[in-house]
Amino acid sequence: MTGPEYAGLGGWTPEKLGVAGTVRPVVAAPEPVLSQPGPEVDPTSAEVVRLAADLVATMRVSPGCVGLAAPQVGVSAQVFAVDVTGHPKAVTVHGTFVLCNARVVEASRWKAGREGCMSVPDLTGDVKRASRLVVEGVLPGTGEPVRLVTDGFEARALQHEIDHCAGLLFLDRVAGAHAIYQRKVYL
Repeated sequence: MTGPEYAGLGGWTPEKLGVAGTVRPVVAAPEPVLSQPGPEVDPTSAEVVRLAADLVATMRVSPGCVGLAAPQVGVSAQVFAVDVTGHPKAVTVHGTFVLCNARVVEASRWKAGREGCMSVPDLTGDVKRASRLVVEGVLPGTGEPVRLVTDGFEARALQHEIDHCAGLLFLDRVAGAHAIYQRKVYL
């Protein structure tokens, strides 16, 4: 997947899923699904399209949420939603989108930054992530391959969600106990 035909989302929006999402409960660590790598999915299956819509719906009603992965709603699958629109740290913003079977193909400019997670509600931690990122994945519903080039906060959010799909929490990426903090603001 290279070339301009894979640049960006090609006008994809959650409305193109054609189904209304249902808000699902978010599971918290140490729920086993959060520590198991999820399988790849068929992005055109009705089940995955419904899951994608549910992830968007759940993310939208969760204050401060900029991303949500299938394992966080109890489903072992490589599907996640991201939307950093309006976040003060966001520079590059692709809007609300869902990716299936996503993988990082280029990562550079590594920086530490504070992260939190709906599945680890009481803690935050300092995690070193690439601040420039190229991700390839597939859009749910259409099955179209995409290649996103992003940076900064959106890059961090993408890496966080891809980790969820691989069975990793941000706590697995912190440098040590000295880089974990009690959450100060409860959303």
